[in-house]
Amino acid sequence: MGLVTAMTGAAMPAVRGRLTHGAPLAPLVWFKSGGAAEWLFEPADADDLAAFLDALDPDVPVMGLGLGSNLIVRDGGVPGVVVRLGKAFASVEQLDDTTLTCGGGASGILVSSKARDAGIGGVEFLRSIPGTVGGFVRMNGGAYGREVRDVLVECEVVLRSGERRTLALGDLGYTYRHSELPAGAIVVSATFRGHLEAPATIQAEMDRIAAAREASQPLRSKTGGSTFKNPEGDKAWRLIDAAGCRGLRRGDAQVSEKHCNFLLNLGDASSADIEGLGEEVRNRVKADSGVMLEWEIQRVGVFPSRLREGLGVGASGVDLAQAHPQPLPQPLPQAGGER
Repeated sequence: MGLVTAMTGAAMPAVRGRLTHGAPLAPLVWFKSGGAAEWLFEPADADDLAAFLDALDPDVPVMGLGLGSNLIVRDGGVPGVVVRLGKAFASVEQLDDTTLTCGGGASGILVSSKARDAGIGGVEFLRSIPGTVGGFVRMNGGAYGREVRDVLVECEVVLRSGERRTLALGDLGYTYRHSELPAGAIVVSATFRGHLEAPATIQAEMDRIAAAREASQPLRSKTGGSTFKNPEGDKAWRLIDAAGCRGLRRGDAQVSEKHCNFLLNLGDASSADIEGLGEEVRNRVKADSGVMLEWEIQRVGVFPSRLREGLGVGASGVDLAQAHPQPLPQPLPQAGGER
């Protein structure tokens, strides 16, 4: 019968890139936890991705994966197809004196470094977002007083239907850490515009940002970055600290003592440990301050009790509302998120 997806029995389309069944995702995400992708697709280029999605059964869910920084993959794995953009999508090209076009798989560090070399200021903050262009365009990623909507001109996406479309800044419906990009859409490139600036001045700002992150964030830990969105007029870390959650643990999952809006995997924490700790923090903050924190980290996949259905070990037919209760992420800052 060929390659099929267990959840619908649908055949997998032919590809020029790499399509892997049952691919472990824990090595690909910063928390180093979670289950496998039913299918992991690494397209050869945007045409390969568009053709695959056009031919793929529309009932099969699709999500993007970048550097895996702003992401909890649940222990039961991710049904359907996870798309990971590789080196073919990591280019950064200068269009004019102040504009860059970047592949959806390019990292924030690469984009900001190329901008520095070209004398383009205003995008230094991308250096602090631990993710890829696709992820921080989807999430309106930001840090240190700037966000993607301040520099984005347009982006090219491949919709779940396989249609390729160019979207201007105004089409994305940006708000704080949110866009109106539809689920299953993959950002394959984006154009950013800054301003003319001396490379030495740009480097000095990048160094300042790097030093600030080093001083305040647990950078060499297994973490997902900024865990909760800042409530209007306040800081998530302050509310978490005031609720007595700094250093709180559940198994090997811990609220960072250095920056308590970061969750850590100290060793062998499961994704259930990490997500459960996050929910405990939310509940304690709600009890202490009346504020219910909103997750910034994306949580995807199924819980272990749905392992057989989600990965096809037995009966098929995953309840998509259970499989993907959160908005599907793009290649993440991993930044996704941030920062």
